[in-house]
Formats: sequence, C-alpha cells, structure tokens
Amino acid sequence: MSILKKIAFQGEPGANSHEACRTYFPDYEAYPCKTFEEAFEAIKTGAAQLGMIPIENSIAGRVADVHHLLPASGLKIIGERFKPIRFQLMANKGVKLSDVEVVASMPIALSQCRNSLKKLGVTTEAAGDTAGAAKELALKPNPKRGAVAPALAAEIYGLDILARDIEDERHNTTRFLVMTADPNPPAPEFTHRCVTSFVFRVRNLPAALYKALGGFATNGVNMTKLESYMEGGNFTATFFYAEVDGRPEDRSLALALDELKFFSEKFEILGVYPADPFRDRGT
Repeated sequence: MSILKKIAFQGEPGANSHEACRTYFPDYEAYPCKTFEEAFEAIKTGAAQLGMIPIENSIAGRVADVHHLLPASGLKIIGERFKPIRFQLMANKGVKLSDVEVVASMPIALSQCRNSLKKLGVTTEAAGDTAGAAKELALKPNPKRGAVAPALAAEIYGLDILARDIEDERHNTTRFLVMTADPNPPAPEFTHRCVTSFVFRVRNLPAALYKALGGFATNGVNMTKLESYMEGGNFTATFFYAEVDGRPEDRSLALALDELKFFSEKFEILGVYPADPFRDRGT
C-alpha cells in the first residue's frame, strides 16, 4: 500500500493532467479519475489530498465543466500551474512512421495538430481521451494505426514516439488550478504576488453588473478574468467567475469587494494563491 499523498486528476494515466501532477508534485502519487466530478469527489472525501484541475487552454479556451463544478464543490484553490502542451505521435513497437495510416486522439488534440497530421497524409479518428487513445493502441496493436498523446503515455503503455512535438502552435498552454478540501488553507507568504478567485451573482437591478464592477476601476484593482455562465438552467440568474490581482486584505481590493458585495446577492471567495511566474512572460 502506497504511503504517498495523492493528487487527483481527470483522465487516463498518461494524460496532460497526469504529466502536470508528475512535474509539479513529484512527491505525490497521481490519482486518475474518469470525470471531473469524480476528481472533485476524491478531493472532498480525502481519497486524494490535492487536485490538479485544468481550467483553461490558450487555444481551446475555458474548460466549461470546471466552472460549473467549482462554486458548489466546497474546495479551495491554493495554487495555479501553467503547462506547455506538447503532443507526440506514437505507435506500437517496431512500427515506422510511413506505416501509419490512421491516427486517433481526442478531437481537441487532433485539431491542435491539424497541419502536422495533414502533412503526414494520415486519416484522423476521434477518441475520448489522448492517453486513452494510446492505451487502446497498446491493448489492440495495429501497425497501421497511431495515437496522438503526451510523451508520458508512450512511456506508460510501451509505445514508440514516431514524431515529437507535432502541435501546430508552440504557445499551446493549459492553466491548472491546484485544489484542496481544507476550508481554511494557509495564506500565501506576503512576499508572493497573489491572485484572488471568486464567484458572484449580481442583484436584479438596472446596471447592477456595471455598478458592482465599478469599485475595481476606482480602486485601481486589475481584474484579469471575468466569465459568465448560467446556473441551473436559469436564464436570468447569471453567475460570474472572476480573478483579480492581490489579496482580500489589501485595502484597494477590500474596498472593491465591498462595493461588489453591495450589488450582489451571492459572493464567495474560491481561493487566494501565489501567481505563477508564467503570468509575467511577455509583459
């Protein structure tokens, strides 16, 4: 029985989320879950001490399921990690690149490798998961088939990598949130630049959203993300997920949040955590 702490992720072993777990939490045992719901539940019940949950990709945009699960999860965000996404074309041992006619992977991965696969002249086939496509190929060897998946999948399932880093865009990056069931996790050191994530729903008043957000402008708070989504199929009750620079005890942010709360009927802080240095690239 393993004595290592566990970190939950969604997907088959070898998925990008699994690679992120191994890269950023090498002292934890990666705990695969079939769905995001199962990953959140594993964290809540203590089956896993942490979770590595993707929230957005620089090409594909937000991971919609996660935004709906976060507010009701009871979990807290304690960190963020940015992972460059690299896809490998792999096949069974001994297969040559020229032998491969059909390549399987999840649709989003195939779309992100479209130009590379087109140059190879292969037919693409949708699968439910990148690492799952690699696993299926290992279980059912076929010299005419390949899979697009992270390098870790080739290592786990005993496949050969025939073409490396075939993604069309080198800036392809996924942002992950590190989650915990601890309702009061330790606050980040004051030497760290921080991000505060929260959700809110404005009151049913004219210009309520405009008024609720006005405090961030007047107090000089940088809002880096604001996304809306429906809750419970109700077209009139729109939830917002937001991220801002700073921590709630900062005077400027405290004043902005007070104004937001006045015009909101629901408000909850989901996490205060150190900003990943990746945020500063290109600035």
